[in-house]
This record gives sequence, structure tokens and C-alpha cells, in this order.
Amino acid sequence: MASINISGIYTSVFIMEGVPGFESSHVWISIPIFVMYVIAVLGNLLMLLLVMMEPRLHSPMYYFLFTLSLTDLVLSSSITLKMLCIFWLNQKEIPFLSCLVQMFFIHCFTSLESGVLLAMAFDRYIAICNPFHYVSTLTNTLIGKMILALVIRGTIIVAPCQWMASRLPYCQSHRIPHAYCDHMAVVKLACADTTINSAYGLTMVLLIIVFDITCIAISYVLILRALLRLPSKNTKNKAFGTCTSHICIILMFYTLGQFSFLTYRIGHIPPHIHVILSNLYVLIPPTLNPIIYGVKTKEIRTAALHLFRSTATCHLVRT
Repeated sequence: MASINISGIYTSVFIMEGVPGFESSHVWISIPIFVMYVIAVLGNLLMLLLVMMEPRLHSPMYYFLFTLSLTDLVLSSSITLKMLCIFWLNQKEIPFLSCLVQMFFIHCFTSLESGVLLAMAFDRYIAICNPFHYVSTLTNTLIGKMILALVIRGTIIVAPCQWMASRLPYCQSHRIPHAYCDHMAVVKLACADTTINSAYGLTMVLLIIVFDITCIAISYVLILRALLRLPSKNTKNKAFGTCTSHICIILMFYTLGQFSFLTYRIGHIPPHIHVILSNLYVLIPPTLNPIIYGVKTKEIRTAALHLFRSTATCHLVRT
């Protein structure tokens, strides 16, 4: 394999340790990871299929949900497939460029997921606070521009991480104490001052996560104020019911992200604890998102039943 010149230091591969200190248990650790990944793939593929095939789901809320499911598929696949190779086949080597590509996909699509949650909060705000302007405001053109803007935002903010990481000299250990190529896990292996990398990583979190959380919080404060002004209790419950799925997903995504982020900044955290929290952060939301929306949203349950009945009918006709 050809070596890559990085600031005068030659390297070609990194070695990912999986869960440090639990190498003998990798096969057992892989079981829940594999189960979550299968559920995530099936659930999100079903969500994509329902939104594409069911005309009643052709609305802004479900277009954003479609984007969320697509994001979850890419995010979970970019991590889990290599992780299972480590756990099952002991294939711990990863080429340096592949590591940088995986790093980009992980952080870019995490940014995109946060942005989609913000867009969905905006969707609920318009639907509840300005219902008469919902259709005229959230047009397909605007939705497309919002999603494109979120992709561009993630790419512009995340890409410098890979460029800065590629410029560092890696003259010490090439063993990454992680199950995937996280930015800080890779940067910590460099034998040079990484203050700028760490500062930019923190800035990236502030620019994306903190901004999105603040905007989501403001949206729901305005939504709550509008709900309290509604005269009918049934109307209040129905309006709030449309938000519960989104609120559950927001709490799950940002709570896990907060724990994963803080373990890098707090000393004396065992490496395996950080790796486990990081894995949960990128695997649990893709696994539970379609389940939460499927359970909480009547339109999705109805569309799923209609699809299954149509499939069963077609199968009976053929036989």
C-alpha cells in the first residue's frame, strides 16, 4: 500500500482498537450493534418507501422525515459496517484516506441530522402558529433550498477538520482507541501541537449543535405559547400530539450527543466508556427514529398498514 506524506511523516494506515480493554468481548458487543443496525436499516428504508409511495404523506413534515431517514441510513452505515469488520473479522486496519472520508461522513451527517431536526421544529412552528400560511410558506422549493443549505453548511464547517488532520505529523502510535475515525480520536495521535484542531472542533460544535438547540428551543417556546392560547382542550392535545415524536427524537439525539462530547473534555473517563457512549450516540437515533414516528404518528401507521395489505393482496393474486 502506498504511503501518504503528511508533513514529512510517512504513514499509510491506522489501527482501530474497537472497544479498548474489551477486545476479547468484541463478538458479544457486536450482537446488539448488529441488531440495532438491522432495525435502523429496515425501519428507515420502510420510512423512505412509505413517503415515496403514499400520496397522503407528500407534505413538508414527511419530506423532512424522509431526509432524516436518509441521513440516518448513511450515518449508521458509514460507522457500523467497518465496526462489524473489526468485531467479527478482526480487520482493524483502515487506510488513512479512508479514515478521513469516514470522519467526514460521520461529522457531516451528524450536522445534517441536527439541521433536519431544526427544520422539523420550524415546520411545527408554522403548522401551529401560522396554520393558514402553512402550505404557502413551506413550498417544495423552500424545502429543497433548506435541505441544500443544511448540506452545504455541514460540508463547509466539517471539511476543514479533515484538512487540518491530514496536515498533522503522526510519528507515534497509529492505534486509534475507538471503533471509528472520530476527529479528536485521530488528532490525539499526532506528535505536534493540536490546540488549533481542538479549538476548531469545539467551534464546530458551537456553530452547529448549540445554534440548532437554541433555535429549536425558541421554536418550542413560541409553540407552547400558541398552544396555551387555544380555546379548546381537544385542539390543544391534538396540536401537542403532532410535536411529541419530534420532541422525543430531539431529547434522545442531543442528550446522547452531550454525553459523547463531554467525555472528551472531562478527564479520567475510561476509554471504553467514551467509545460505548459514542457508538450509542450514532446508532440509537437511527434505530429509534422510525419506531418513534411509526408509533406516534397515525398517518404513518395507516400508510404502513395499507402498504402491507397491498403487498399481501398482490402475493395472493400471484399465487
